[in-house]
Amino acid sequence: MAKTSFSLFLSLCLLVSCSEISKENPIRDVLSSEDLKITRVMENENQHQIQILYTQIDRRNDSVFFTDFAFKVDENNYFYPASTVKFPIAVAALEKLNEIDSLNMDTRFYIEGDSVETTFGKAISEIFAVSDNAANNRLVEFLGQDDINQRIGSKGVGPFRVAHRLSTSDADNVTTKPLVIYINDSTTVSSQPIINTTPQPLDLENIKKGRGFYAEDSLHLEPFDFSLKNYHPIEAQHNVLKRIIFPKAFAPNERFKLSEEQYQRLYTSMHTLPSKLGYDPQEFYDSYVKFFMFGDSTDPMPEHIKIYNKVGYAYGTLTDCAYIKDEKNNIDFMITATILVNQDGIFNDDAYEYDEIGIPFLAQLGRELYEIELNRER
Repeated sequence: MAKTSFSLFLSLCLLVSCSEISKENPIRDVLSSEDLKITRVMENENQHQIQILYTQIDRRNDSVFFTDFAFKVDENNYFYPASTVKFPIAVAALEKLNEIDSLNMDTRFYIEGDSVETTFGKAISEIFAVSDNAANNRLVEFLGQDDINQRIGSKGVGPFRVAHRLSTSDADNVTTKPLVIYINDSTTVSSQPIINTTPQPLDLENIKKGRGFYAEDSLHLEPFDFSLKNYHPIEAQHNVLKRIIFPKAFAPNERFKLSEEQYQRLYTSMHTLPSKLGYDPQEFYDSYVKFFMFGDSTDPMPEHIKIYNKVGYAYGTLTDCAYIKDEKNNIDFMITATILVNQDGIFNDDAYEYDEIGIPFLAQLGRELYEIELNRER
């Protein structure tokens, strides 16, 4: 940054945004906290494979400035992204809808062979409200893996790959199922199946994890191989979030091609709490899929704090990618973080410390960074 000419520096600030990495890293201060939720993780830091990216947001005139702070963020250090891939899949679906005149977010459809009728807007809402796997998989059938990967990759967000659907049989089938789409109340058309590229094994650090795994009720005493799984590293998640929340801070070729209505409906889906959509508040409490700040509590979240996010949890890995906005105190910031909680080193045994260690850590991480935001000068 220091070698950039002043005129070029000013032009970049006006056209896009300024993103810089400070030498002083508040994440390290947070991780040195004496709070038990933090210390018990940091005492076993290597076991938990933590990665954290935190962005402070400042504004001057019409420009947005990002200051990024990272802790062990490494796109080559693999973690399983779980449901975090649903966010870019939803964005890709909206972009494709914009290219088809006969379709919109309220178009009704169902997957051939499936009895559930839905709309694209409802599927997106379910993805964010309760992280619905079936809703996500319907969008994968609409797009196909290759189209998803091309759309996300073309925006310069970093490495990303969807190789399979989530929590369903035949998840890695490269051929999509047809959609039966309602053109009007009485007329339907069927889409053609899409044949996608067969995914190749990922070659990354920690692509094989643990000391064993269960498959078909048998224990295999060897590391679990994630090389054919989905791939969505921390910085890529953070970059998608930045482009969605602040599209005008990026050059046109780096933005997703969504309409203003689509952006607004996406924002609503991202922050709306499950109870507002009719889900049982006892089972789907406010922070059901909001790990930062509130994840370790079932109490109602304060109305002045909105969290626009997407979480993922599977195979002992918890991840959250969030834009947090406090409307009362006029502060906003971003956090993306992941943690592995699998003390016995066995995968697919459903013995993960999500509630005991992982979610409390992410909640406290969010609270401590929020305190920094409350007190820092802007």
